[in-house]
Amino acid sequence: MASHLTPAVYARLCDKTTPTGWTLDQCIQTGVDNPGHPFIKTVGMVAGDEETYEVFADLFDPVIQERHNGYDPRTMKHTTDLDASKIRSGYFDERYVLSSRVRTGRSIRGLSLPPACTRAERREVERVVVDALSGLKGDLAGRYYRLSEMTEAEQQQLIDDHFLFDKPVSPLLTAAGMARDWPDARGIWHNNEKSFLIWVNEEDHTRVISMEKGGNMKRVFERFCRGLKEVREDYVGELGGRT
Repeated sequence: MASHLTPAVYARLCDKTTPTGWTLDQCIQTGVDNPGHPFIKTVGMVAGDEETYEVFADLFDPVIQERHNGYDPRTMKHTTDLDASKIRSGYFDERYVLSSRVRTGRSIRGLSLPPACTRAERREVERVVVDALSGLKGDLAGRYYRLSEMTEAEQQQLIDDHFLFDKPVSPLLTAAGMARDWPDARGIWHNNEKSFLIWVNEEDHTRVISMEKGGNMKRVFERFCRGLKEVREDYVGELGGRT
């Protein structure tokens, strides 16, 4: 952020807001509060909603381009391909690979992102996601554990399984508002085999994770693609899209 936020850029953007009222100062607050190091750069800013990337494009575009090895959101388009049949190999020697994991973040269109969302919006994210997950069948079927309601035994089991995420303590995250109202409307969903997980309202609306012990990355990716497609269909059916 500091590399691209010149006085001229700040002057051009400082009075703008997104439709939800998100400002440039809110975008950059975490970077202002937590200056980086020349050799250890962090992004230094956050988006409050989907429109942030357009309203403050003069800052976000060059930061994205530097962070993602030249990707230009104005001239390039990221292509998502969830066709697992295209994976030709994907098997790794289990003498050297303990476990395999594929994960992504997904946010629901029409709701503010975690740095800006209200308590009501966060609860709406949880409701929509849990409703979508409740429709999964077969090897994807499972249950949801709300952080504020789980028993000590459930909490310990999730810790033992290395599934449980903690309240943010990093100044970069707390300055960005990521720990507000904790643990309200946060939770973890996993299938019965504990190989497909969804984190709800952690650093994104959702973190979608497929994992298993061993080196069968092809199977992990196939499950990831299948689960993401099924959950996404329910998102689209209720809210009309997703980011």
